[in-house]
Amino acid sequence: MDYSSTLKGEFELWQMKWETETVIPTNSLDTLLNCPADIFPNIYTILKIFSILPVTTASVERSFSTLKRIKTYLRNSTIENRLNGLALLNVHRNIDIDIESLIDVFANRKERRINFKL
Repeated sequence: MDYSSTLKGEFELWQMKWETETVIPTNSLDTLLNCPADIFPNIYTILKIFSILPVTTASVERSFSTLKRIKTYLRNSTIENRLNGLALLNVHRNIDIDIESLIDVFANRKERRINFKL
């Protein structure tokens, strides 16, 4: 089976479909919602990929720069779970945290060797 001719034919049908439409979608997600997967399976797959791909790599770069700041020489022995938590705290620093409830969570977590009383 010649996939290039199948894709070319499907694309030509896709173009004819949109020549008769009066309202044309402005982004890939709206176009995906207007694409019948059983009629245009290849176009549907391409649109699905376009819809989930990030437009920029800024969030990935921000995550790596955060990880670079956190994972210094002194913290090289930090376990992965704690490192992930520190990275998430740094990336999502705009979220307000209720300090009192956080203290209660850690105070009630497990028994301590010494009981601290305030």
